[in-house]
Amino acid sequence: MVERSHWLQFLAHCLFFLAAWTLFIKYLFPIGFALATGEPWNSHVYWDLWPLAHVWLGWALLAQPGYTRRLAIVMSVIEIAIIVSKFVVFLGDPEWTLWRGNWFVNKVFVLVCFILILVTALVKPGLFRSTD
Repeated sequence: MVERSHWLQFLAHCLFFLAAWTLFIKYLFPIGFALATGEPWNSHVYWDLWPLAHVWLGWALLAQPGYTRRLAIVMSVIEIAIIVSKFVVFLGDPEWTLWRGNWFVNKVFVLVCFILILVTALVKPGLFRSTD
């Protein structure tokens, strides 16, 4: 049996929390608001499947299949690149509505989480079980 790293457990739980928060911020709250105000149900939804990817990586950090470190690095680099590029575009001409503000705050936390995951994977590779 492999002893689990408390740090990786923390990061996994951060990912689970972020996935739940993202589902609320991007789907449940906007849909509820639209229905309450008589707007089309999807008028404020920002569609993506990242919460599923976050749950997958969180599970991998806990279960430690052999590909976990590679997955952590690849997913972190992609997430960081996407978020930073979206921030550059957004901050060039910010639209501080309730919806974009929620999106921005969510992305700040997601960015911090993935920076921590990337640094961990690069600096502490021994925390990840490997089949290599």
